[in-house]
Amino acid sequence: MLLPPRLVTDGDPLRLLALSDLHVSHAENREALESLPACPDDWLILAGDVTHGAQRLEACFARLTPKFRQVVWVPGNHELWTIPDAPPGLRGVGLYEHLVGIARNHGVLTPEDPYPVVEHRDGPVLLAPLFLLYDYSFRPAHVRRDEVVRWARETRAVCSDEVMLHPDPFPDRDSWCAARCEDAAARLASAPADLPKLLVNHYPLEERHAVLPKIPRFTPWCGTRRTRGWHRRFNACAVVYGHLHIRDTHWLDGVPFQEVSLGYPGQWDRRRGIAAYLREVTLAPRGATVR
Repeated sequence: MLLPPRLVTDGDPLRLLALSDLHVSHAENREALESLPACPDDWLILAGDVTHGAQRLEACFARLTPKFRQVVWVPGNHELWTIPDAPPGLRGVGLYEHLVGIARNHGVLTPEDPYPVVEHRDGPVLLAPLFLLYDYSFRPAHVRRDEVVRWARETRAVCSDEVMLHPDPFPDRDSWCAARCEDAAARLASAPADLPKLLVNHYPLEERHAVLPKIPRFTPWCGTRRTRGWHRRFNACAVVYGHLHIRDTHWLDGVPFQEVSLGYPGQWDRRRGIAAYLREVTLAPRGATVR
């Protein structure tokens, strides 16, 4: 079912802040989150991997929602892990739907809600939280799909998803990814073509951005080629993602692609605090042509 965009016009033009990969299952990250200052006029985009475990995710929502005008969340792979203390029988789509319910109970917007049209200081923007997964297509041409995990294992780059992220009731993660991409593309195509869109996904949308110098064979778990060119196809003014734990901004066809992760405790400076890693989302200049 296609959900129409929802217009948000309450208050003055807002600021969009983004952060991903908080990984509060680590005590250092969890403790630092407590000191995050309130930004009651701003929206916070959480681009996945907040934590694993429904109870921890709910605790994060409870702490963050009072500090921001609105929180928007998309799941990463860690949220979808089936861990020993997970609710009995919940995995795959059932687990995802359970997490969406938790988010909604705290007023958090999810990929299952109507995309809001927000009044940014640069003008109206459709904010599209996406849950697209991956399908192992970010791999060299000579590596077949049925060989990709073995190929990655040669350098010990296999993702824990192989034993902890289940696609039920889909036969495999590839099929779940295909269904998610088809649904999201239909929803984006139904929105006004001339309305600038902010695309938020846990994984990078472009294979060229899935570059991991220390673990180069991890890329099969980093996205799907199905999203190639979506920034042009759907008139994106910005793309926000995480997953890589490599903070950066890449400009492609006049559109900023922003990796906004915090990362594991050794990947950020605790002396600066988490607030220093909140990224204000950069939008392409209004009226610029996406080439």
